[in-house]
Amino acid sequence: MTTVVTTPTLGPGDPPESARQVTSAAGAADRIFGLSLRGVGIAVLLIMGAVGLFLFARGSGAVADAGLRFLTTQAWEPDSHNFGIATVITGTLLIAAVAVALAVPLATGVALYISEYTPPTLRRLLINVVDLMAAVPGVVYGLWGFYLLNPLVIPLARWITSTFGWLPLLGIHDAHPGDPLETATKYESSTFVAGIVVALVIMPTICSVMRESFSQTPIGEREGAYALGATQLGMIRSVVLPFGRGGMIGGTMLGLGRAMGETIVVVMIITPVFHIQPEILRSGTNSVAALVALRFEAASPFELTALMAAGLSLFALTLVVNFAASAIIVRSRSGQLSEA
Repeated sequence: MTTVVTTPTLGPGDPPESARQVTSAAGAADRIFGLSLRGVGIAVLLIMGAVGLFLFARGSGAVADAGLRFLTTQAWEPDSHNFGIATVITGTLLIAAVAVALAVPLATGVALYISEYTPPTLRRLLINVVDLMAAVPGVVYGLWGFYLLNPLVIPLARWITSTFGWLPLLGIHDAHPGDPLETATKYESSTFVAGIVVALVIMPTICSVMRESFSQTPIGEREGAYALGATQLGMIRSVVLPFGRGGMIGGTMLGLGRAMGETIVVVMIITPVFHIQPEILRSGTNSVAALVALRFEAASPFELTALMAAGLSLFALTLVVNFAASAIIVRSRSGQLSEA
């Protein structure tokens, strides 16, 4: 690309020189490259629109049949025309909330350690290890959670119930944690267990966004904080964290979007129920993705339409979360620098 700078000629009575006019003369290769990128962007939008239109076309019949009850009914009996997504949407949000609450502190600590404390010789290795965690198949996390984590969480769930049971969501109304004869199955395959495993799935995504934001903190501001007598911890608190706030929020929301759509991990761990289960430590929960995965193959034609409608609700909810995350990242200082 050829850049042409035009400098106006000043006469004796002309005003002071203003900003120079800069024009770009794009070559054929630049135009082809720009058109290719624009085509790819348009193709992505068309694909997303086609997915949404497909789900709407296939699921609109079930939504029209159920009406507003589709949002409030807890049961899932499509063949009896008694179905809704109240249970699965609530379970989806609870599992995602537990996952985000556990993943965000872990991701923040890892991102800060990699960007601020790790020696350069070790930094690349840790970045690769965290990125590789995102490549681990979900079925591996599911097996780990079901066979190893599920039994280990039972004592922790008992302790949380006995200590913090007075808090909303953390108590089980008919539990007796101090009774050694109480069945342990009451605490297995719960929202809490599923949230822990999903937290490990989404942590690399959140950590990557945060790490990029932290690493873009201007060196001048870092040195200014040190010049004013700040310690490394003080510099991080006063410079790095405020600068990367947009990336932290955006990464958290991207992780939330991933958590709401997680399927195989949730299917392998939870005990599906079709009533709203607000007690996250109690066995039994459900999610939209798990419902679709479990009922898809054996579904009747009308139930398949209802599953499409449930998928449409999850699609819309995930789009809202991810668009909000993108808007926050772009508006942040670190997002503006990355866009530039």
